[in-house]
Amino acid sequence: MDLVSNFISYINGIVWGKPMLLFILGVGFFLMLGLRLMPILKLGAGFKLLWKGRIPDKDKDVKGEISPFNALMTSLSATIGTGNIAGVATAIFLGGPGALFWMWLTALVGMATKYAEAVLAIKYRETDANGEHIGGPMYYIKNGLSSKWTWLGGAFALFGSIAGFGIGNTVQANSVANALESTFGIEPIVTGLVLMVLVGLVLMGGIKRIADVAGKLVPMMAIFYITAGFIVLGFHITEIPAALSLIFNSAFTGTAAQGGFAGAAVWAAIHFGVARGVFSNEAGLGSAPIAHASAQTHNPVAQGLVAMLGTFIDTLIVCTITGLAIVVSGEWTSGETGAALTAKAFGSAIPFGDDLVAIALTVFAFTTILGWSLYGEKCVQYFFGVKAIMPFRILWILVVPIGAAGSLEFIWLLADTMNAMMAIPNLIALALLSPVVFKLTRDYFAGKSVNVDD
Repeated sequence: MDLVSNFISYINGIVWGKPMLLFILGVGFFLMLGLRLMPILKLGAGFKLLWKGRIPDKDKDVKGEISPFNALMTSLSATIGTGNIAGVATAIFLGGPGALFWMWLTALVGMATKYAEAVLAIKYRETDANGEHIGGPMYYIKNGLSSKWTWLGGAFALFGSIAGFGIGNTVQANSVANALESTFGIEPIVTGLVLMVLVGLVLMGGIKRIADVAGKLVPMMAIFYITAGFIVLGFHITEIPAALSLIFNSAFTGTAAQGGFAGAAVWAAIHFGVARGVFSNEAGLGSAPIAHASAQTHNPVAQGLVAMLGTFIDTLIVCTITGLAIVVSGEWTSGETGAALTAKAFGSAIPFGDDLVAIALTVFAFTTILGWSLYGEKCVQYFFGVKAIMPFRILWILVVPIGAAGSLEFIWLLADTMNAMMAIPNLIALALLSPVVFKLTRDYFAGKSVNVDD
């Protein structure tokens, strides 16, 4: 096991090195400039489309299986998870408060990345043998680029099918098991078995049941968590200006050792801020467009405007709440890390803070397992067709309790590595297909039809 861990650590050091971080931020920045800051300027338009798209379209000519709203909730179900609670805390523990600034920067450019992913997902989606719409990086590589790039789509599907069992399954189950054991004394194997049953009940209903569950659970839990976060911030309201100053200053100067915090250089803030930011909002990974490809819409730009809200909500709202709570409470110097650090921060203002964070983590992780099951399923389906769907779902369900009882450090390492491996082919495709995204966007805002089914 040590040999495997050392090998993955070596690969992790390569794929999460400076070139990779520059690649993620660079592609996002390039897309943001090419779109002339549209994702930021048209944020309000995105929320209007989201509200309008909460009701399934009754038009029989509109292609897709789920409403635009539920497509976003499905993608958010996969992104709002342990990264928002344990991941943010880990970034601050390892990189200092300045890591939060780099998470924000990653999210801002990530809005353009997520927009482009969804535009291409709708533009180049296909219909499978069951009559359902499928799309994502493997399909916009296959259908949008020349045949010499087809291998790149296969590479994404391979990395995605493997990564899902890390980032979307075992990491989530493991984090829940640890949280429930430390808070309520529940044995990890019990947590794993209960999660397995619940996941199985939803998964066997396919994308429509996943979307229905996500459409109800995600908004409810997000509002619950954000409200609790605001209570913590309100309790420490006088500390917010100093906390913001600390975040911005340490992002460029590093953070000195104090209390239980060992100190961190600027590079650590950048590295862990970007890495955990991407882990949380998944902008650039190419996962979210797999969900958006099933949306009921003719219009790739409209769905892109809805999709980019996922990064905004995940990082600029939910992760910010977590990060600010940790900094303003002063608990970032306590020496705690992960979900335990977030629990201490919430507990500084709310009775039973440990319980609240454990419950939030459990629900968020559960929905993440559901969302990522869809991503992994479609990656496997890309290779083997619809006949692979049921065997994949069974395997996915069986892995849940194994993850719950596994090694947290190894699972985090594996998931972190697979994140980057997924991102590489997707970011290459986004750069190559950016002229398509830019043209569709210009045409849409110029009043021209961009409907893919016309």
